[in-house]
Amino acid sequence: MKAIIVAAGRGRRLGPETAEMPKCMVPVAGRAILHRQLNALCAAGVDEVVIVRGYLGDKIAAGDFPVRFVENPDWASNNILASLMYAEEEMAGGFVFSYSDIVFSAAHARRLIAAGGDVGLVVDRRWDEAYVGRVHHPVSEAELTRISDGPGGPRVERVGKRVVLPADSAGEFIGLARFSDAGARALCTVWRDAVACGMGRPFGTAATLRNAYLSDALNAMAVAGVVLSPVMIDGGWREIDTEEDLARAHTVVAGWG
Repeated sequence: MKAIIVAAGRGRRLGPETAEMPKCMVPVAGRAILHRQLNALCAAGVDEVVIVRGYLGDKIAAGDFPVRFVENPDWASNNILASLMYAEEEMAGGFVFSYSDIVFSAAHARRLIAAGGDVGLVVDRRWDEAYVGRVHHPVSEAELTRISDGPGGPRVERVGKRVVLPADSAGEFIGLARFSDAGARALCTVWRDAVACGMGRPFGTAATLRNAYLSDALNAMAVAGVVLSPVMIDGGWREIDTEEDLARAHTVVAGWG
C-alpha cells in the first residue's frame, strides 16, 4: 500500500518553529509530525511512501523508513491540490493521502485502509471538542462535512472550509483519505479537466485552481457521481496548524505513547 504525503508548504502560522525546518519535521511530544505519521501508516500496512516537498525540502528526514520525494517547485504560490498533483504519476493503483500537519492513531489508518469504496475520507464526529478555546484556528477553517444516507450507505455530499454550516455537519474531514485505483483516476480526471480551463480560473471555492484545496476536487468528484465514503472516528488525532495548536498538542499526543 502506497501513501502520498503533501509536505510542501511554509507553515507560517507555526512562527519560529518553521524558520529552519519544514512543518512536517516539527516535533510534537518529542517526535516529528512526519515520524508519527510514518509509524501509524506503517502499522496499518503502508510500505511505500511518497512525499511532495517544497519549503526546506532537503531537511525532511524520514529516519529508517524508505521514502521517495516529488518536488513542488512552485510551493510558494500554489496550494494543497496542485501540490498533490505533482505526484500524479504515483497514483496508479490507489493510495492513502495525508496532510503533513496532522498526527493520528494507527487505528484510524487501519480503519481507513480496510474500508471499501473508491474514496474514503476520515471524518471526526467529535471535531468540535478540539475547537474549544482554539483561538487562532477558528471553526470557520474546519473542513466540515455534510453526509447523507442512501441505498449504498452514507456518503459525503460536501466538504470544505466555509461550505458546510456547523449545524449541518456530521464531522470534520481530518486530512486523511484513501483513493482506490478508480478513485485516483477520477481525481486525475477532475484535475485535468480543470487544468484545461486554466490554472488562473476559479475552481470550487478557490479564486484560482492554483490555490485550490483537495476539498475542491472532492466536491467536484461528488458532483460527477463519485461516492465519497466517510470513515467515522471519535477524536484520536490533532492538526498542528498554529503555535497554539502545537502547545495544546504536546500534552494530548504524549498520552498516546
